[in-house]
Amino acid sequence: MRLVSLNLNGIRSAATKGLHAWVESVRADCMGVQELKAQAPDLSPSLSVIDGMQGFFHHAQKKGYSGVGVYSRVTPSEVIVGLGDEEFDAEGRYLEARYDSPHRRLSIISCYFPSGSSSEERQQAKYRFLARIAPHLRALRQSGREFVLMGDVNIAHREADLKNWKGNLKNSGFLPEERAWMTTLLTPLDQGGGGLVDVYRHLHPDTTDACYTWWSNRGQARAKNVGWRIDYHLATPGLAETARAASIYKDSWFSDHAPLTVDYDVSL
Repeated sequence: MRLVSLNLNGIRSAATKGLHAWVESVRADCMGVQELKAQAPDLSPSLSVIDGMQGFFHHAQKKGYSGVGVYSRVTPSEVIVGLGDEEFDAEGRYLEARYDSPHRRLSIISCYFPSGSSSEERQQAKYRFLARIAPHLRALRQSGREFVLMGDVNIAHREADLKNWKGNLKNSGFLPEERAWMTTLLTPLDQGGGGLVDVYRHLHPDTTDACYTWWSNRGQARAKNVGWRIDYHLATPGLAETARAASIYKDSWFSDHAPLTVDYDVSL
């Protein structure tokens, strides 16, 4: 099972920058996308289905804002749109595709966490989202469901996950409270945590400069590789143990984010 996560920073914009050709070359089984910046009427047939994968979407109410989706080569048994939270469901931040059978319950989730960098108001919204989604994921985990959440979490967890960590200790995305939230999410259930695994770090525990998935548009950040790792595959331990390879594609650019691809030794 090959899973790709990519913040598109606008699906229509990404499509003009070679997205389709790259997706066709990857042959993913599922692709989780974030920041569609499009409403349902904006999605042409070529954006609703990419490389034979049918798209399922959670659009924001506000035009040109947020939105997530899952493209899938296999038809899900069920698609859950939204968290059941009025504030964040209006922003189009969560879509869960389920692939259930009599023998297994498996979900592929695409999620776009709020950014708090624009204002203190948005930082507080980010904290509310973290407080809302943590028990949701813990409940999924406790139910025995295997899942992977793919998405832009807008948090760099460790010092190795961004270039200029000393200069960002007081900035959204690397605040102590955000990093502590990630630590708790990645702590085993029996120790009071969320019981999830950071799959990229499971496979690449020590990478630094190679791990970044996002670069600011300012100050030649991309050319200088002054980046952040804020895009993740967060998986249940059973699923994470099947992960065999992870890669970040940087040869061409569809967005200010790079796609994160992970191969798992399971099938949909």
